[in-house]
This record gives sequence, C-alpha cells and structure tokens, in this order.
Amino acid sequence: MIKEVGNLARRRKRKSRRRLEGRRILEAVPQFSIESGEEKPVTAARNYIHSQGICPPALLLVKRNEHTTDRYFWAEKGLFGAQYVEENHFLFPSLRLLMTEEEEELAISS
Repeated sequence: MIKEVGNLARRRKRKSRRRLEGRRILEAVPQFSIESGEEKPVTAARNYIHSQGICPPALLLVKRNEHTTDRYFWAEKGLFGAQYVEENHFLFPSLRLLMTEEEEELAISS
C-alpha cells in the first residue's frame, strides 16, 4: 500500500498579543549573555547576578549548550523565566515603568 504525501498547508501558531507586547517591553531591558558551564542554567544566572552586582530589571541569556539558550528575567522579587514574564509583564513594577516610558515615546514620535 503506497501513501501519497501531499503538500499539507502548515498552520501558523497563533502568538498571543499579550506575549508579543511583553516581548517588545523586554527588548528595552539590559541583556547579559553568559554560559552555564558545569552549573545548571538558573544557578549560573544567580551566581553571575551576585558576582556582577546586577540591579533589576535585567534579562539574562544563559547558554546551556550549542543548541539551547535559557532566558531569565531578574526582577525586584527574584529570578523568573522570561516566557512567564512576557505573558505576565503587567505584574512587574519595573516593567510598568518601561511600558509608560515606551507609550510616551510613541506619543511624542507620532
């Protein structure tokens, strides 16, 4: 029995407007790229934050291996996964400040 594989149209995954807005806001936050080495990614991020004295808000990109990079957000209340922060950016006071600054810039530019 031979099955013919036709050109199936790929459905695009719908990206939530809330997450896209969160991603846009996170672009304005300082970013730091590090490699995890032998440590777990979150431990490497915490150690780097404390050794460098990084103040929140900050985004840390932790390279786990050549294929995988984990993203963390350093906030006043601790370290969070960046995807969670993108979806719930309105819960973070430091990002609320960035949101209002960004809105003001849009109003000035238009």
